[in-house]
Amino acid sequence: MSSYRINALTSWAAQQNGLSEADISLSSAVGDASFRRYFRLTLPNGTTQVVMDAPPEQEDSQPFLTIAKRWHSAGLPVPKVHAANLADGFLLLEDLGCTPLQTLFTDDVTTQAYHTQALTLIADLQNRAGPTELPRYDSALLGRELDLFPEWCLNAWLKLSTPDSWQPIREQLIQQALEQPVVTVHRDFDAMNLMLHDQRLFMIDFQDAVAGPLSYDVISLLRGRYCRFTNEQFSDLVNKFYRQARLDGRLPQSVDAAAFLAQCHAMAAQRSLKVLGIFCRLTLRDQKSGYLERLPHFLDHLEDSLSALCLSNTPLSHQSPSTPSEQAEFFRWVKTALRPAITQRLSETVR
Repeated sequence: MSSYRINALTSWAAQQNGLSEADISLSSAVGDASFRRYFRLTLPNGTTQVVMDAPPEQEDSQPFLTIAKRWHSAGLPVPKVHAANLADGFLLLEDLGCTPLQTLFTDDVTTQAYHTQALTLIADLQNRAGPTELPRYDSALLGRELDLFPEWCLNAWLKLSTPDSWQPIREQLIQQALEQPVVTVHRDFDAMNLMLHDQRLFMIDFQDAVAGPLSYDVISLLRGRYCRFTNEQFSDLVNKFYRQARLDGRLPQSVDAAAFLAQCHAMAAQRSLKVLGIFCRLTLRDQKSGYLERLPHFLDHLEDSLSALCLSNTPLSHQSPSTPSEQAEFFRWVKTALRPAITQRLSETVR
């Protein structure tokens, strides 16, 4: 970050509080995978705020601002926006502290309890915030996300050919997502984007929210970067969400528990494939470090869900049903070709 930009940000933040630059203290808070950066602003009375720095030539802060105001008005737990300067890409936000959810995963019982609490928050989001004003998570967007996997993970990083089984699985994963009820989707409902503040979970980094599949945020949470649940634990947590969604009317009565669990496994496969591509792109294109080490974790997620789908013998989509042999072929390729290739490449690049 240039000295000019940090000076401009400091001056603006001071002005919003009716203070001079000498009266405030600004320290780095946290960055993320985008070009956004966050700073903690300490005022003379000891209270704090967070300043978001989002260079407008690289990040459009309007969606964040619009969604933050809309969700806050709906009574959802999001940071209050104190001030915004979209021309310069500066936002002044409520400080939610320094306790992201993953720091609370101290044991199995506590971890599952917090995941249950987070699933309730997803239900609140879907019930209180309508999806009509959000961009659609349509077939084009789902396809672009899935295509990150062959483009960046297979071709650019591994130099590995795309298997013949890819195209039918790709189409079926898209179709199963489109067949689900459409709700408001945070799109990165991972533990790192949930902050515990005043004994309540708050959502952050929601600027990419879309109108999309009901199971997507469930999968972002349960197949995230910090935990790997057993099949029994995963099924139990999914079933808790399923029962509430049926009671709320977010899921039609025609969708039974087994069908919804299969939808969740298929959604998990879609997201895991997307994440494998994104992490390779962050490494190769954006020169960001630390993402390659996370590939095996999401490869585990991918295998867990593909294995469950193969065992259940459930079609990925009613409109474009996959055959057991197609699912099994792709799963076999993941185990016998993709995993060894990733393991070998990591041994060469990650020290």
